[in-house]
Amino acid sequence: MANLNALLQKCSSNVPVSHIHIKQLQAHLTTTGQFQSKLCPVRSKIIEFYALSPLNELAYAHALFRQINAPSTNDFNAILRGLAHSSKPTNAVLWYRQMLRGSHRSDALTCSFALKACARVLALFETLQIHSHVLRHGFLADALLGTTLLDVYAKVGEIVSAKKVFDEMGVRDIASWNALIAGLAQGNLASEAVDLFKRMKMEGVFKPNEVTVLGALAACGHLGAWKEGDKIHEYIREERLDMNVVVCNAVIDMYAKCGLLDKAFEVFDNIKCRKSLVTWNTMVMAFAVHGDGPRALELFEQMGRAGVKPDDVSYLAALCACNHAGLVDDGVRLFNSMANCGVKPNMKHYGSVVDLLGRAGRLQEACDIVKSVSMGTDMVLWQTLLGACQLYGDVEMAEIASRKLVEMGSNNCGDFVLLSNLYAAYERWDDVGRVRKAMKNRDVKKVPGFSYIEVGGVIHKFFTSDKSHVKWREIYEKLDEIMFKIKEYGYAAGTSCVLHDIGEEEKENALCYHSEKLAVAFGLISISEATSIQVFKNLRICRDCHDVIKLISKVYNREIIVRDRVRFHRFKDGACSCKDYW
Repeated sequence: MANLNALLQKCSSNVPVSHIHIKQLQAHLTTTGQFQSKLCPVRSKIIEFYALSPLNELAYAHALFRQINAPSTNDFNAILRGLAHSSKPTNAVLWYRQMLRGSHRSDALTCSFALKACARVLALFETLQIHSHVLRHGFLADALLGTTLLDVYAKVGEIVSAKKVFDEMGVRDIASWNALIAGLAQGNLASEAVDLFKRMKMEGVFKPNEVTVLGALAACGHLGAWKEGDKIHEYIREERLDMNVVVCNAVIDMYAKCGLLDKAFEVFDNIKCRKSLVTWNTMVMAFAVHGDGPRALELFEQMGRAGVKPDDVSYLAALCACNHAGLVDDGVRLFNSMANCGVKPNMKHYGSVVDLLGRAGRLQEACDIVKSVSMGTDMVLWQTLLGACQLYGDVEMAEIASRKLVEMGSNNCGDFVLLSNLYAAYERWDDVGRVRKAMKNRDVKKVPGFSYIEVGGVIHKFFTSDKSHVKWREIYEKLDEIMFKIKEYGYAAGTSCVLHDIGEEEKENALCYHSEKLAVAFGLISISEATSIQVFKNLRICRDCHDVIKLISKVYNREIIVRDRVRFHRFKDGACSCKDYW
C-alpha cells in the first residue's frame, strides 16, 4: 500500500511513471471503489495517460471515461487533450461541443485544448466560437490560453485578430511574444515581426530565447533585411544561443535568403554544435538558389563522407542546384541514383527533373516523364512543362499542357499567362484574346509584379510605372540617365518581352519602368557606393531587366543582388552569377 501511495503522489505531481505502474494504480482504485469518487486526485491523470499514450490507447481512455458515473471537468479535459493530439483533431472540436451541450463546466484548459485542435485543422469558425466563450467566462486572464488563442488566429491567417488578442492580454509571457512574432513572420507581415522583436528587447520584460530568434530570423530572411538579421545574429552569439543547432540552421537560412552566401557558409563552417542533416540540407539549398551548382554538389558529396545520409530534401536541394546551374547530366545521374540509395522520389523530385530537362530544351524527354508519373495527373508537372514550352517557343506542346491543366481544373493565372505570352511572341493576337477571355470568364486575376528594397531600415515597394514614391521624380530622372548611359554600351531594348499588340516605341516605354528597374534606380540614389544594392521581386525577373541590370553593374561599378521568385542573381562587372541561365 505504501508503494501505491508513493505512486499516487507521483501522478499528482506530474512525475513520469511507467505503463505497468499506471495499470497497478488503476486496478487498485477500481477494486477499492475510489475510481468513481470525485475526490480521487489522479483519475483524470490516468485517463490522460492513456489518451496521450504512444501505444495508441485513446479508445481505452474513452472506455475508462464511460465507466465514470459523474465525470469531472478534468476527466473531460483528459479526453479532449488526447483527441487534440490524435490523428483526427476534428473529433476534439466535436467533444468540446458535446461538453457544452451537456452543460458540463469548462475551464481555461478546456478552451486551450480545443483551440489546439482548431489550430491543427485551421478551423476559424470554431475558433471564433471558443473565443466568445473565453471572453464570456473571463478566461483570457490566463496567459497560456491567451497565447494559444492568438497562435490559432495567426495560423488560420487572422493576423489582425491575433494582434488584438495580444494587445488585450492582461498578462503576457514569453510564449505570447513568440507566438505573435512567428505568426507575423509567416503571415506576410515580416516587417511587423521584426519591429515586435525589437520592441520586446527594448521593453526588457522578457529576454528573447531560441524560439523568439527563430521567428525574427525567418522574418529577416523573408524581407531580405540582412542588417536586422546581422543584429539578431550578434544577439545570438552574445547569449550563446548558437549552441542550439536549430538556431544555427535558421541563421544560415537567413543569410542565404538575404543574398549573403559567404556569410551563410561562414556560419555553417564555424558552427559550434554538431551539424544536423537539416544544417547540411540548408547549406546545399543555399548554394543551389544562388546558382553555385558545383559547390552545392561538392557539399552534397561531402555529406556522405561525413557520415550523414542524404534524405529526400538533400536530393531535392542537389537537383535544384543542377537545375539552376544547367548541370543536366549531373542532375539526371543524381535522380537515377536515388532509388539505389534508398530514397524514393516524390513529385518535387520529378518536378525538378522535368524543369531541368525543359530548361535544357529537351522537351520531349520532359513530357515523357510527366506522362509516366501517376498517369500524368500532377498539375505542377504540367505547369513546369508549360513554362519550358514558353521558353523554347513550342506552341504545340504548350497547347497540350494547357489543355491538360484546364481538364484538371487549374485556375492559376500563371498557366493562362504563359500560354498567352507564347501566342503573343508569335503575334497570334486572336489566340491571345481567346486566352484572356477564358481568364475573364473564370475570374482569373493576374498577380501584379512588384519589387522592394531596404534603405535605412525602411522597406520601399515599387510596382511597374509606379509614381507613388515620395522621390519618384528623382527615380525617373535616374532611370533616364541609366538608359542614356547603357545605350553607349550597346543596349537595345528587348521589346520581345513586351507581349502586347502595340508599337515599338510604346514597348520600349513599357519596359523602361519595370518595378525592378525602379528599385535599382532608387538604390543608386540612396545607398552608398561601398554597399551592394539588394532588390527582391515577387515574380521572375524579365530578360530585358536582367540585361539592363548587368550593364548598370558595369557602368556604375556596383554590385547588385536581385532575388526573384526562383533564385538569386548577383550582378557584378557586367556579368550575372546565373551565367544567363535561369
